[in-house]
Amino acid sequence: MWEFWAELPVFSVFSRGWEDHLWFCRETRVAAAAAAAAEMVVELYLDLFSQPCRSVFIFAKKNNIPFEFKKVSLMDGEHFGDEFGKISKIRKVPALRDGDFCLAESVAIMLYLAEKFGTPDRWYPADLRLRCRVNEFLSWQHMAIRMHGSKMFWMRLMIPKIMGIDVPKDKMDGALEDLNASLNLIEDNFLQDRPFIVGDQMSLADLVAIVEVMQPLGAGLDVFEGRAKLSAWRDRVQAAIGKDLFDEAHQVILGAQDAMKQVDPSKLELFKPKILRLFF
Repeated sequence: MWEFWAELPVFSVFSRGWEDHLWFCRETRVAAAAAAAAEMVVELYLDLFSQPCRSVFIFAKKNNIPFEFKKVSLMDGEHFGDEFGKISKIRKVPALRDGDFCLAESVAIMLYLAEKFGTPDRWYPADLRLRCRVNEFLSWQHMAIRMHGSKMFWMRLMIPKIMGIDVPKDKMDGALEDLNASLNLIEDNFLQDRPFIVGDQMSLADLVAIVEVMQPLGAGLDVFEGRAKLSAWRDRVQAAIGKDLFDEAHQVILGAQDAMKQVDPSKLELFKPKILRLFF
């Protein structure tokens, strides 16, 4: 009996030691799994003809986020393929795959990357009011500068040059008026007298804005002509991003007029009715 009680402390110590060993092994496995997940390269499905794709591309590159560039050719309709459909059920680029997690929509993707990789605060500020200013622009831009910049690109380049359809003058004039109205709002409402949209530093708002404002240039429309404030902002954004990265991201769209000469018009035949309904 006494021997039994005498052995209890030894047994207890042994048990605690074994539990500690099991805990150490479990924690080691958890840490190893976390490290492996951290080293996993994010896949980004992109076509740099697309403005939102350019914003995601620039954001990832500028913040040294490791990613694998997965080209999805919009002109070849690859976003309608079965493989891409497993990544994005809405069949739009950009798209992200991080292990078994898939995500669509450029703003959602950049916010995910910002959170996961702890990017600098300036992109999406912790300050409530500054963050809300970023959100304000991101909420506005979808149906404003994005829509009108895209319309000018299609109406000046894609529809006449690829589809062989003349755009009526009144439609072109109306699209240009809408675009100028959005550019005026960027200058007068969102920028005002600030260097950037939410203050002294570039944020996600500026990144999303610049790729949209650059889109009409691909169709030969210089939206910066006669707009000193917009031009100065463009130069500041380019400097903040870095000229090499800025040029790399926009090389495809700025060469669009030459690139379209090599496009097979038949590739757009299937989408012609939808495109014409969208822009006319």
